[in-house]
Amino acid sequence: MNKYELMFIIDPALDADKKDAAIEAVKAIIAADGEVTEINEWGMKKLAYPILKKTEGYYVVMQLNASPALPKELDRRLRISDNYLRHIIVAKDEK
Repeated sequence: MNKYELMFIIDPALDADKKDAAIEAVKAIIAADGEVTEINEWGMKKLAYPILKKTEGYYVVMQLNASPALPKELDRRLRISDNYLRHIIVAKDEK
């Protein structure tokens, strides 16, 4: 299992229930082939530049342990969903 950090921005137009559902959907994808070790919800933050004419987004950062194949599948699923504005998956070094 490798260690990864996932950061994603949820569409601010979603209500609280749909934001929670979006976070749970990501956790479910990860649970299929790994585990979430930590979740930090940063909340609403101003974006550095407008994305799809939106100036704010709901930020979530997750630490996870997963197989090397999971980031590719996670990237694919986050890319096709309209609930997520942006995301990034970073492999963490073991030091």
